Amino acid sequence: MRASDRAYGALLDDIQSGALAPGAVLGETEQAARLGVSRTPMREALARLAADGLVTQQSPRVTVVAGVDADDIRALFEVRRALEEQAARLAAERGEPRVFADLAGAFADIDAHADPDAYTRLIGDFDRALDAAVANDHLTSALRTVRTHLVRVRRLARDRPDRVRASVTEHRLIASAIAQRDADLAAHATHVHLHNALEGILGSLPAIVSERLVP
Repeated sequence: MRASDRAYGALLDDIQSGALAPGAVLGETEQAARLGVSRTPMREALARLAADGLVTQQSPRVTVVAGVDADDIRALFEVRRALEEQAARLAAERGEPRVFADLAGAFADIDAHADPDAYTRLIGDFDRALDAAVANDHLTSALRTVRTHLVRVRRLARDRPDRVRASVTEHRLIASAIAQRDADLAAHATHVHLHNALEGILGSLPAIVSERLVP
């Protein structure tokens, strides 16, 4: 693995996990020393993070972790809605029904609170199956960018057991609709899921993230 890729991955994990909070200063020299790389690959890693929208350049020498507020999250979900509703439609038309029937069964059986790691893996399995069914590199590339931001947003939000339970049910409905090759139902179920997810995130984000978080 290239040094710049390693530095990018480490910083991305820190930003998504919250170890590097919004507003944290990313000193090029300090971060390079911390991650054991030279300044050139660190500079490349920071440029990639800036292209992702995860860091901002306050001055030629000062890079900080980008802030998150309610407007940012709403804008992210506008893009997510357009991409994921279309992806659900295409998956219903192009995907293998048995794959999504199995996923629907897995969502029906899982206890997300008893085993949150298994739930996270199942969401990943669903996303990968969706990407494979869509078979459109441009669409799946755009979805990967959105998901990069979603990991961070979800970790900033407080845990809400009721929302997790609802999300499991919503994913089961989407997977079932795709398995039935019902493109309209798959898109509608995705729309409902994203609406509920956005409301849940906005309602649970801690005020310390940003003074502008309150809708």
